[in-house]
Amino acid sequence: MTLAATQHLAAHLTSPGAWDAEADDTLVCAAVIAETHDVATFVFEPPTPATFRFKPGQFLTFEFPLPDGPVNRCYTIASSPMRPHTVSITVKRVPNGPVSNWLHDHCRRGTAVKAIGPMGDFTCVDAPAAKYLFLSGGSGVTPLMSMSRAFADLGGPVDIVFVHAARSPRDIVFRQELDLMAQRLPGFRVVHLVETPGDQLGWPGTMGRISPEFLKLAAPDLATRSVFCCGPDPFMKAARTLLADLGLPAENYHQESFDFATLSAEDPAVASDVLAAEAGVSVPTYKVTFTKLGQTVDVRGDQFVLAAARDAGLRLPSSCTSGLCGTCKSKLVSGTVEMKHQGGIRQREIDNGLFLPCCSKPTSDLVVEK
Repeated sequence: MTLAATQHLAAHLTSPGAWDAEADDTLVCAAVIAETHDVATFVFEPPTPATFRFKPGQFLTFEFPLPDGPVNRCYTIASSPMRPHTVSITVKRVPNGPVSNWLHDHCRRGTAVKAIGPMGDFTCVDAPAAKYLFLSGGSGVTPLMSMSRAFADLGGPVDIVFVHAARSPRDIVFRQELDLMAQRLPGFRVVHLVETPGDQLGWPGTMGRISPEFLKLAAPDLATRSVFCCGPDPFMKAARTLLADLGLPAENYHQESFDFATLSAEDPAVASDVLAAEAGVSVPTYKVTFTKLGQTVDVRGDQFVLAAARDAGLRLPSSCTSGLCGTCKSKLVSGTVEMKHQGGIRQREIDNGLFLPCCSKPTSDLVVEK
């Protein structure tokens, strides 16, 4: 075992270059690490040694080989870009969640998956500041952990307050590692916030939920800090409102564009839009043909193409369903759409006839190369 590990190390030290998903999008699981009773970290590396280049806070879009067919999901990279030979994601097991349960039950050392990226602009690299406040709730800890690990790897003094909110002490992800960072990295302070002590009746830390009083106690100078926030949507909404009320300038607040905790919770709802037409107003219906699938579906003018296709039983790759990740990107052979995306597609791609079915409504009959 030790000899094999040494040989593996030597191969990585002579790595020929950067991992390129366009050339080979395969990643192989190198290790699985239990973080809590229902959270695990999955470490991946390319089949041939190569380095990953990403900004801390960015995500990858994975394709997982589930029994009923491949399923796409976005997961934030939890590891540090300063350790570029592997990437890791940290996933909470969700009841009845097909992807999280597949990962926990079947992803082992040697398991191969596919991935594209990195993507995303939620990163401190693009918003340098003298002082940070990292606010995380639940699974939202992962992008902030990547940023913290990067600072820790650099080793220099920082001014960072890291607040992590969890249900109970046993649900605190990366608890020991964060505490160790606080001991070893000058200027890095960690505050664990739990709703209940659970089975740890002697819990010495803070209990409750984020509040003005808690935030002022955790970071008295928060109005002068750059804040990065990630967690469930209600958590982020509450944090944003509280921080604004406490004097944080709007330009100092950054939050994840969509809820990674929800994505990790599997199968985000892709229900059809509620009919916008009132009595007496008709909504046109268009034919949308998917050439590779050889199927045509009816899509109302007030429906997103992806939602209608799924309602009709078609399996199309997707993840965020909000126009951000680009997983569902498709070629529009003919027809026109009204598309409102959130950065998941570049203008040059649109100019070349690509579109995102998840955030596009038809304005004519369509032919889609999918």
